[in-house]
Amino acid sequence: MRWDFSPELELYQESVRDWLTAEADTDRVRAWLDTGSGHEFEIAFAEAGWAGVGFPEAVGGQGGGLLELAVTAEELGRRAAPSASWIATAVAGRLLDERLGAAALGAAEALVLAVDAHRPPDAPALASLGADGLVRGEIARVVGAGAAASLVVPASSTEGHVLVLVDAQAQGVTVSPADLLDRSRSAAVVVLDDVAGTVLPVDAAAELSEAAMRAAVLTAADALGTMEQMLEITVEYSKQREQFGRPIGSFQAVKHTAAEMLVAVEAARSIVMYAASSVDQGMDERAVHAAVAKAQTCAAAAKVADSALTLHGAIGYTWEHSLHLFYKRAKVDAVLWGSAATWNERVARSLPLLPT
Repeated sequence: MRWDFSPELELYQESVRDWLTAEADTDRVRAWLDTGSGHEFEIAFAEAGWAGVGFPEAVGGQGGGLLELAVTAEELGRRAAPSASWIATAVAGRLLDERLGAAALGAAEALVLAVDAHRPPDAPALASLGADGLVRGEIARVVGAGAAASLVVPASSTEGHVLVLVDAQAQGVTVSPADLLDRSRSAAVVVLDDVAGTVLPVDAAAELSEAAMRAAVLTAADALGTMEQMLEITVEYSKQREQFGRPIGSFQAVKHTAAEMLVAVEAARSIVMYAASSVDQGMDERAVHAAVAKAQTCAAAAKVADSALTLHGAIGYTWEHSLHLFYKRAKVDAVLWGSAATWNERVARSLPLLPT
């Protein structure tokens, strides 16, 4: 199946790609990562209005839905652009209201779902809400927490699971940076020590399930973007690098590997965009579609990263070459909010048992 965009979505993709090409070229991305100042890009991204695309106008967004967010994620992945605040807010986007949306979409002050980046957002809660109304717990590797204005903390309580809105600057909240292999996405350890918050009047299980699907689709879309870029720079390099007096791109083994990378990219695009549309439209099997997108696309991106590194040879291992930016991003996408094995297990559980 081949996925084709509407003319409006094609125009949006071209526009955000052009803006990112101008504002987030490789040299600038390197500078942001070297100095740890990537959040300044996210502020510019928000001020230019791109961060509001895919969010309802009622919460300060520009309109659109998860399909537009997936396109944005794909383009951010293509540039290896800093995007922790953006993706954290996008994952928690259903919980935005007018007040939270104004902060998150206009100034890159993320609304962050405080879940461990190595687990799906709907995994069992790591915090608890006591009878005294205070939240306690420690959550490792929370994406975007360093720039969070507000945290939505999944917590267990005597009433069952709840979502508690907490001011990131509140007394008892400690946010400590946590290193990731990919420095274009930031994370932090969040410690909650007797923190006061507001229990949100929502179905916590349903909202976390939706957040998990959004996380799966958007991470897969980001991985798709990294795959596209790694394919592009690898093909270009194979035309320039010579061995035995010929460009290595003329060798059959190199052609076959590049063709396999292209097939992976094209297959992933259809999977990701179909899953985004399915979740957006509330299809009955949207959870399965999101799980397939996450498991298959992110695993494929990790494999493409290995192939790109192999075809580049020794230069691909150097800091000066741009390949490592996308290689690391793809590898982190493979485990971000759950590994392929975790999401494949969800797909397996959804399949009907065969008769004995």
